[in-house]
Amino acid sequence: MMEGYEKAAADAEERLASAADIHAVADIERDLLGRRSQFTEAKRRLGDLDPGDRAAAGRRLNAARERVEASVAAARARLTASGRADRYEAERLDLTERLPRVVPLRRGHLHPVTQARDRLEDVFVGMGYTVAEGPEVESAWYNFEALNIPEWHPARGEFDTIFVNLGQPEEVMLRSHTSPVQIRVMENREPPIYIVAPGRTFRTDTADATHLPAFNQIEGLAVDRNITLGDLAGTIDEFVRALFGREVKARLRPSYFPFTEPSAEFDISRPDGSWLELGGCGMVHPNVLRNCGIDPEEWQGFAFGFGIDRLAVMRHDIDDIREFVNNDVRFLSQF
Repeated sequence: MMEGYEKAAADAEERLASAADIHAVADIERDLLGRRSQFTEAKRRLGDLDPGDRAAAGRRLNAARERVEASVAAARARLTASGRADRYEAERLDLTERLPRVVPLRRGHLHPVTQARDRLEDVFVGMGYTVAEGPEVESAWYNFEALNIPEWHPARGEFDTIFVNLGQPEEVMLRSHTSPVQIRVMENREPPIYIVAPGRTFRTDTADATHLPAFNQIEGLAVDRNITLGDLAGTIDEFVRALFGREVKARLRPSYFPFTEPSAEFDISRPDGSWLELGGCGMVHPNVLRNCGIDPEEWQGFAFGFGIDRLAVMRHDIDDIREFVNNDVRFLSQF
């Protein structure tokens, strides 16, 4: 009797392997495993066997039944996956846009501001600097206080900060300059340090021909022993010549920033003999070094920074900085 059920299980495997659809699988399952199937009937008849034969017959019957159940599950999984694939293929939409052969393909390129950022990074990496980045949402410590701009400092109000509704009032903000990256690097890295920090910054400026509320800056920082203002001037000279050409000159003018002492503005020469302000710079203030756990008696540093968007405006002689964010393909395709 058991050989017959084992043969029935083998036959079921063959039938299920060739089943054409889910309905055929259900019919085979009902014939072999249903309430009136031969396997169910055999299970009832186990009670008629001698106790010594009943256990062995039960094990063989269960093994044959498990073979059928496994074959049913495999066939159902195969046909379900096949049906799903057929349905997907039937419902698939080809959204490929095919242009006529006579129309040449126009490929895009990097945005001019991105091109300027990449070029600046290449120049400074070639001078031995590494590129550092930081978060765009900052705390008051990194954006102001560690940079020697306490809450009472009048310069703090000149940054037109965009505050974020997190934590204590006016404690979390969109960074108004990339200088917080310098603080984070100095807190976590031992000197000597030579980094540039490019990235987006945010202020409450109204967009006009020379201002954007979200703009890009790049700042440089060098911290080492025996750093002087002469090293800063030489670095700016080398950077300006590498970016604009050997004929362009740079100069420093005295200025004031809370995080540098002494401080300066640096200008570049124009072909007509006039000068154009590019950015600010100076020797890192001793308080900033102390705030980062660096001894100003042993280490000195200089920092500089300027707007990447404005640099691109000057480089391409554009009269309105808003053109960079209007996304007019006719304008952007020129670069």
